[in-house]
Amino acid sequence: MRMIGRKTAMAFVLALMASFTAMAPLSKAQAGSGAEIDAAVDSTLQEFFYQVRGSRELIARSAGVLVFPRVYKAGFGVGGEYGEGALLRRGRTVDYYNTISASFGFQLGAQARSVIIVFTTPEALHAFQRVDGWKVGVDGSVALLTVGVGASVDSTRIVDPVVGFIFDGKGLMYNLTLEGSKISRIYR
Repeated sequence: MRMIGRKTAMAFVLALMASFTAMAPLSKAQAGSGAEIDAAVDSTLQEFFYQVRGSRELIARSAGVLVFPRVYKAGFGVGGEYGEGALLRRGRTVDYYNTISASFGFQLGAQARSVIIVFTTPEALHAFQRVDGWKVGVDGSVALLTVGVGASVDSTRIVDPVVGFIFDGKGLMYNLTLEGSKISRIYR
């Protein structure tokens, strides 16, 4: 087994530090009061309802919905994501959460996106709420739904207990994953 050279190790450490330094202002900028998070969640849901026909019915039929209005991703070789949101039941905020993840590989820059996770069954919602630090892909799977422009979601045909949507100002985003994201309760 080959040992990593000192220069390679130092470059890795510097890249890691730069990546997390870039993320620090994003997470502080994102941190908001409960009222600020609630307002952003409401705005994000209204945009979601506008972009995806049938989404209002899906949310109404769900056991709960977790909305992250802005998840910021930044990286320079090593990257990270951070966002804050709220869990809603019957249109009311139950708790506040954050999502955080790290990634490795070629990446440079920053972006923001919205994430909506819908718990279609009470059992899936309770399983999520029982775990502090719920990890996507470990504690539960999230089936990301992709809907073409102008298409709709038929909530009566969804069989997965947890479904997710990722979108930005231009619409739903494809070829993305939530795998590895850790979602934890926060207090606001």
